[in-house]
Amino acid sequence: MPNVRFEPLTGDLWPAFEELFGRQGACYGCWCTYFRLPPAARKAHSGEQRKAFMRERIEIGPAPGLLAMEDGRAVGWMQVGPRGDVPEWNNAGRVSAPLAAHEAQGAAVWAVSCFFVRTSARGAGIMHRLVAAGIDYARSHGAVALDACPIRQSRDSRSVGLFVGSARVFEKAGFATLVERKAGRPLMRLEL
Repeated sequence: MPNVRFEPLTGDLWPAFEELFGRQGACYGCWCTYFRLPPAARKAHSGEQRKAFMRERIEIGPAPGLLAMEDGRAVGWMQVGPRGDVPEWNNAGRVSAPLAAHEAQGAAVWAVSCFFVRTSARGAGIMHRLVAAGIDYARSHGAVALDACPIRQSRDSRSVGLFVGSARVFEKAGFATLVERKAGRPLMRLEL
């Protein structure tokens, strides 16, 4: 996929994001709200409400992530931004919780929290390229570190568990494991 470019997700790209996520909203209707809404609120919201929540977040800005675009069509998505923008990612009980509480605030430490790649684009290195673009994007916005909490192994490249990314992808990008609070789910960091 040599013609792929990476664009911050702004309101003008909502139609491409919406088409990528499909009628179901990707990952069982999540619309990438899993780390944005508390569990009770997320469960209480319908798929349409989660979709509306994410659209409003995108319209308000700043861009909550990057779209991988090929010939005007989104083929992949990566949620990336300051840790504080994905509050549920920072909860003390999560494997993705920061090592120091202050890292969940401000714009110094960013997080790569979610991915979604179109089925027809899987296996073409889109996730690797999204991570590389995310590193550049975070660096250009003043981040000093970029965290991820991927899955170490998956039985299948189509596994829904891969929405957090593959540890192998982050290792190849230079991320190092900070801690592994749960087997197979390392909290990783790249110092920028």
